[in-house]
Amino acid sequence: MTVKRIVSNIAATEVENVKRFYADLFGLNVVMDHGWIVTLASDEMARTQLSIATEGGSGTAVPDLSIEVENVDAVYQRAKNLGHAIEYELTDEPWGVRRFYLFDPTGKLLNILSHPA
Repeated sequence: MTVKRIVSNIAATEVENVKRFYADLFGLNVVMDHGWIVTLASDEMARTQLSIATEGGSGTAVPDLSIEVENVDAVYQRAKNLGHAIEYELTDEPWGVRRFYLFDPTGKLLNILSHPA
């Protein structure tokens, strides 16, 4: 059996604000909009992964979503420029990722990361 896609669903009382958060911060495009549900996507093909954890590493909480980006420093700066509070500052972790945490408008904890070259 081949898994073709795993979709993260985020419950929200108001879709527009959450859509704008993800579109503005990550440059995602609306690929479906029925009003009550909006699906955003990247033009890139993403691998299917599912992580199960007891902690987030370095003493952090387990994030609801981990989003790997090409340039975490640029996304971090964009988040700051957009006025988003940073929950865990931009850090080079001992296991080889550079990351930061922030909350989305629904309270989901996001782990934004890159694997430095």
